[in-house]
Parts: sequence; structure tokens; C-alpha cells
Amino acid sequence: MTPRRHILITNDDGIDSDALPPLSEALSELGDVDVIVPERNWSGASHSITLFRPLRVRATKLRNGHAAYMTDGSPTDCVRLAVLGFLKHRPDIVVSGINRGANMGDDITYSGTVAAAMEGLLSNVPSVAISIGAFGGDIDYGPAASFAALLARNILGRGLAPDTLLNVNVPPLPRAKIAGVEVTRLGKRTYRDQLVERLDPYGNPYYWVGGPAVSEEAEAGTDVAAMRAGKISVTPIALDLTNHALLEELARWDWGWTAPVALSAD
Repeated sequence: MTPRRHILITNDDGIDSDALPPLSEALSELGDVDVIVPERNWSGASHSITLFRPLRVRATKLRNGHAAYMTDGSPTDCVRLAVLGFLKHRPDIVVSGINRGANMGDDITYSGTVAAAMEGLLSNVPSVAISIGAFGGDIDYGPAASFAALLARNILGRGLAPDTLLNVNVPPLPRAKIAGVEVTRLGKRTYRDQLVERLDPYGNPYYWVGGPAVSEEAEAGTDVAAMRAGKISVTPIALDLTNHALLEELARWDWGWTAPVALSAD
């Protein structure tokens, strides 16, 4: 008899995300689903962890009645809680999302959704980050949830390279209009961030930082191009950030560094 698989869902949009009920229902067909998510939105939190205060965790339920836990920690904290013993069993797979808004190109360096999957990878648990390219309140998460279940079934059946997570972006289209699935590399998104200074009622300045993406490099084979073509993008992400092409060149630089001469106490 095949043992039941344990699937961990987390996100960076928080417990109120409309994506959680359809995602939990789709993944429940594959095994036992645990949900540990932040109690508030942590978008842009990247790979932050909580070190200097305790984490609080409370039991709750999703709108579809599925049992869940919410914590005052980050998305990464959610995964750490799960793999370090908060759950009675270790997850067989981590599914982070479904994020509201795409995570393509440079976005992954900021994304709490991708960071949670990175934490799963660091804990030797196969991990997926999945996002949908839409904002607003009226989003159909059904196609993305169905694809997450398909991907999880493949990973649980085939395995996944131990040094890789999968970053998935789904176009905000009805399932019948999605043009297919493409395995991609990361593209490039350019933002025109601005610093906006304002004053509070007491005359003290405060600041807004940010801005929209103003351009995207949609080269063939990238996640950006796939999404523009109405396709689901699946990008394998490795944590080795070394620029291997530069290793030999840097080794030829002048590294005639010497330690400073220690001065005598006399």
C-alpha cells in the first residue's frame, strides 16, 4: 500500500488569500495537506527569518473549512516551523502560493513566495513556487491550482533534483485558453522605482518606495515570453549563485594582498 504523502502549503499573501481554498482542494487529491501561512501579507519579504523574538502560531480554518495554521512569522518561518518539528510529520513537498502577481525574472530575489520554496529546498524537501499573473480581487485560481496538483503529482512520482526548485507562473486565463506549458529560463523585468516623500499630520516626513514594471525583455525561452504567449512557465531555479564563468578570470587578477603588520604593545 502506497503511504499517504504529506504536502505543505504556504504563501506570502497571508491567511486571507483567496487562492488557499482552491489550492488546498486540488492538492488534497494527492495526500494530506497541511497549511501554515503568515497571518498577514508578506509580499516582498524575500528570504527573511525571525531571530530575535518568539513565533506565535494559531490554529484556524480556511473559508472552505480546511484546517490551517497562521503565524506572525514570515513565509520562510512557516517552512522552518514545518520541517523543524511543529508538524508530526515531515513534508514530502512544499507548494508555496498561489501568489497574486507574477514572479518572473529579477522578481524572484524579492519574492516571499519563492523564498519559502527556497527554504524547502534548503531543508531537502522538493519545492514549488507558483504565481498567477494578475492582481485584484476577482481572480480565478482554479487553473493554477489544477496545474499545481499536476506538478506535485509529477514531483512525487518522478522526484526532483535535490539542488533545484521550480518557479511557476500561470497566465490569468480560463483553462481552455492557456496555450500550453513551457520550460523556461528567467527573463528580465525593469522597474522605475521612485521615492515619494510626504508629511504626516504632525509634519514628520514619511516615504513610499516603489513603482511599476516599465519594460520586460521577452526573449524566446524566457518566463516573460511564455507568459506573453499565454503559456504556463516552469523555470528550474538553483541556489548556486556563483558566476562560474568568472572564476578563472578572477583567479588571474593581482591578489598580492598581505596582512597588516601587527604593532607591538611596547
